Amino acid sequence: MKEETKKYLNLLKILSVDMIDAAGAGYPGISLGASSIIYTLFTEHLNIMPTSPQWLNRDRLVLSAAHATGLVYANMYMAGFDITLEDLKKFGQPNSKTPLLNDMLKTNGIDLTTGPSGYGFSAAVGMAMGEKYYQSLLSKYIKSQKLINHYIYCLISDGDIESGLLMEAASLAGLYNLGNLIVLYDSNNMTMDNNLEKSSIDDILKKFSSMGWQTDYVGEGSSVDKVDKAIKRAKRVTNKPSLIEIKTVIGKDSFNQNTNIVHDHPLTKDDLENLKRKYGFSTEKFNVDDKLLDSYRKYIQNRVGRKFKLWQEYHDAMAKYPSNEIRMLVNFADNKDIGFNIDMNSFKIQNTYQEEMTESNNKILNILADKIPFILGGASDMASSCRVNLSKEANFTSKNYLGRNITFGVREAAMGSIVSGISTYGFQTFAATHLRYAYSMLEDIKMNSLMNLPVCYIFTHDGFSNSKKGAVESSFEVLNVLRNIPHVLVFRPSDINEIIGVWGTILKAKQTTCLILSGEITHILKGSKVAGASKGAYIIRESKSNVATVLSSGFDITLTLVVAEELMKEGLDLRVVSVPCKNLLDKMSDSDKNSLLVGKVIVLESSGKDMWCRYTSYDNIIGIEDVMPSGSVNESMQQLGFDKESIKSKIKNILKK
Repeated sequence: MKEETKKYLNLLKILSVDMIDAAGAGYPGISLGASSIIYTLFTEHLNIMPTSPQWLNRDRLVLSAAHATGLVYANMYMAGFDITLEDLKKFGQPNSKTPLLNDMLKTNGIDLTTGPSGYGFSAAVGMAMGEKYYQSLLSKYIKSQKLINHYIYCLISDGDIESGLLMEAASLAGLYNLGNLIVLYDSNNMTMDNNLEKSSIDDILKKFSSMGWQTDYVGEGSSVDKVDKAIKRAKRVTNKPSLIEIKTVIGKDSFNQNTNIVHDHPLTKDDLENLKRKYGFSTEKFNVDDKLLDSYRKYIQNRVGRKFKLWQEYHDAMAKYPSNEIRMLVNFADNKDIGFNIDMNSFKIQNTYQEEMTESNNKILNILADKIPFILGGASDMASSCRVNLSKEANFTSKNYLGRNITFGVREAAMGSIVSGISTYGFQTFAATHLRYAYSMLEDIKMNSLMNLPVCYIFTHDGFSNSKKGAVESSFEVLNVLRNIPHVLVFRPSDINEIIGVWGTILKAKQTTCLILSGEITHILKGSKVAGASKGAYIIRESKSNVATVLSSGFDITLTLVVAEELMKEGLDLRVVSVPCKNLLDKMSDSDKNSLLVGKVIVLESSGKDMWCRYTSYDNIIGIEDVMPSGSVNESMQQLGFDKESIKSKIKNILKK
């Protein structure tokens, strides 16, 4: 190894462990063990421009091994990103640019927020799919386009390898021949608790090879030259994703090297000082040689600068093309603007309309996708059941990356995070399954919400749709679980008018959303409004009295309106407020809420009751407090006390109090 390379590596290691020491938390094991991997990427392979960190055609680096943040921040600082030495000293502090686990919204140059085992890998597969689709979309209009053509690199750990999520996504990556994906496996045979051999005997390379991956092995992970050659070999394989297993020593050169102790505990004072002396550093904290720093930055600038300049010239030339399609694509490239300019109030629905809500949603989704090429997604082996197939579009396959229907197979968890990766390019993605399977994607939804990624999770078979299957298919509690995830908008429309309004809101929001749909047949409800969805709540049935307001949502609105009409005959005039999005209702001003809620507030919704207690007392909420019994829809509703007659009786009792 060259002497200068050794100095760079040692500085990266020392900066990393100094950061961890200052924070009193972090992961020194990977900083010391995997330094050669990250160093080789930054110096020899990553096409990045530190002064333009959002360069569209930059290579992406995803840390599925999210505990490598200290090492990556140190590399970014040395490379010249907008991270100062002071930022390194604030590692892990509130609101710093260098949080303990990477956050793309806080650190300009971090390509994805990661954390849960396997999530980063799965999202990286999505990035590789997104890059392939983006390439194909551009190539449709511009032969031999050069706007998009880059690699997705992903660092994974032994912990990731044991994740079921990772294996789901790996299988799809092999199926789709994602040659733009290169995964670097920091293989140190250590997890947080034990040696890997105590929990896994898998031959990882054979496993990946059987799934259609190109595999490679580097036995000496501290060798920059050997890591470099392995990455070069991976780049020559264009028809398969690549996994490079790189054997490293966790916490190399520390007192506790090759043990789980050094995984997530800062080094002791003696250990840190001994390490610095061993690497030729003084014991002073954050000691940086400016000449060494300057030469590191110049090296990266010299390697990438000309590529970036040529790309800029090409981009600027494309922006002047007379073609509307090309200008649209360049605008999307620059602003992530999907070009949504559709008047959602212009849809014409026949008065005789009557169909399942999933079918109505499919029609609207297809109309939008036909006009906007930046919408794509799929379902977890349930496209026919959830009705999310884009009828005019092909399937995404290894032979057609322009396909917009993605076949995920029975892989809810991977689907949930793969669409995250695709959406980092600005695409509006969707992922569909039955509502009861939402549990498999809760972590994915949360991670998306932390990044404001435009993903819509479509959950069907809400409520009593699967009543004959009984308790196993019950999903009443899931709705409020989703509503509790911060920064996620959960929509539960009642008819096609509200579905239209919901999609208009989703496409404008550019954030993580959930769309909850029943399989029930509905018609156009009297009083329903397209614009109501964007407000979150609106009056769907007015009353002349101020006796009570009934809040309801989704397919429950139909029953609520029927109940209100029948109670009207008994002298009870109720206002009904439809709540397509409770999250938006919660954010309304007090004056707007007061204009909606008159008299006694009653809630009627086939979900848990606790979520509604901010609007009325618990006893005024008519909900579901048990799993669904087997039987027909009517039988299940009666057993749960959610049938028409039971509800009428409950409302009358509430109003008598």
